[in-house]
Amino acid sequence: MTKRIVSTDKAPKAIGPYSQAVVVGEMVYTSGQLGLDPETMELKETVQDQAHQACKNLIAVLEEAGSSINNVIKTTVFLADINDFVAVNEVYAQYFTEPFPARSAVQVGNLPKLAKVEIEVIAHINN
Repeated sequence: MTKRIVSTDKAPKAIGPYSQAVVVGEMVYTSGQLGLDPETMELKETVQDQAHQACKNLIAVLEEAGSSINNVIKTTVFLADINDFVAVNEVYAQYFTEPFPARSAVQVGNLPKLAKVEIEVIAHINN
């Protein structure tokens, strides 16, 4: 099976040796998206603003891949501080609606650029 690399200027460029997303068959696997503004490559300030920006970045990558936020089947939310769970959850609920994708949310030791939140998803391609 072949893989197709996804890249868009509407989301932050990779800050390491990875792709924004990879499509294999009818599935899209995104790299984790931080709350980076794609134009300035600067993090938004608050955890809520970072969560909003991470979701907007995911939407841009998914659309470039031929998918959408509505086709997400699994998300993983990485938090620098688990105490931000409620705040991030409130933002998350503005982008992911019923039927909700499966989700994991974990606190990690640290995130790139000292971000407060990172979100990655697995989605299927629009048919």
